[in-house]
Amino acid sequence: MSKLKCDCSVRESVELAPGVFSLWLLAPEIVKQAVPGQFVSLYCGEKDRLLPRPISICELDAEQGLLRLVFRVVGAGTQEFSSLSAGDTVEVLGPLGNGYVREEGEPLLIGGGESLLIGGGIGVPPMLELAKQASGSGHVTVVLGYRDCHTFLKDEFEKYGTVFVATEDGSVGTKGTVLDAITRHHICDETDGGRSFDTICACGPAPMLRGVKAFGLERGIVTYLSLEERMACGIGACLGCVCQTTSIDPHSKVKNARVCKDGPVFLSTDVEV
Repeated sequence: MSKLKCDCSVRESVELAPGVFSLWLLAPEIVKQAVPGQFVSLYCGEKDRLLPRPISICELDAEQGLLRLVFRVVGAGTQEFSSLSAGDTVEVLGPLGNGYVREEGEPLLIGGGESLLIGGGIGVPPMLELAKQASGSGHVTVVLGYRDCHTFLKDEFEKYGTVFVATEDGSVGTKGTVLDAITRHHICDETDGGRSFDTICACGPAPMLRGVKAFGLERGIVTYLSLEERMACGIGACLGCVCQTTSIDPHSKVKNARVCKDGPVFLSTDVEV
C-alpha cells in the first residue's frame, strides 16, 4: 500500500460538539486504499508548524471519493483545521498505519460473527467506518464513552448496530466508563440476555484500553486495540511514538513497536497498555 501526499479540497466542515469538528475532504486516491483504523496526516498552512497532525479516519465514501475526519481542537494545528471552509484546500499524507485488517489484507470484521466495538472520547470517530463495514455481514454492538451530554456521532452509529452510551457525568446513558455500561446492560453476560462476541475492537485513552484488554482476556475474546500516541513524522522514521510490546522486535531487538507504522491497531496480547 503506497502513501499519497496531495492537496485535498474541503467539501464540508461542521462543528459536532463544542471543540469537535467534522471535516469531509475530496481525496479519491487515498480513499481507494484506506481501511478502517488507519489515519492521515494533515499539514498546516502556517509554515512555522513543520510537523503534520495525525487524525484518524472516521468515514470513507468510495463512490464519491470522500474522506471524513472528526477531531477535537487541542492546539494551534487543529485550531487551524477547524477554521477550514468548503472550497479550501489542505495538504494530506495517507493512508498511514495499519488498520483493522487480517494479515492477508481482508477487513477484520467482514464475514459475519458477533462484534463488540468500543470507542472512548476522540477514539469514537475511528470506529464509525468499522461499524459501517462490519454491519453488512454480522451483528454489531457498539459502546461509546463521552465526557458529558455532547454525544457526537451517536446517531450515526445507530444506523449500523445496537448502541450503548456511558458518560463521565451521567448526563446520558450509564454514569461511568464503557466497562460500567457493559456491566450494567449485561452486554457480555449470556446468562442474562447478553451476547457471545467473536471479536472486540477498541479505540480510546490508555486507561480505557487497559480495561478492555483485561476484559477480553478474562472472557477469551480476541481483542484489537487502536493506540493513541503523540506522533512526529507519522511514517515510522523518528521513533517518537513507540509503545511497549510483549515480545522482542526482530529488528530493534527490544520490546517495542512504532504506533504510527506497526499500529495503530494491535492485537491486545501483543502490546502493553
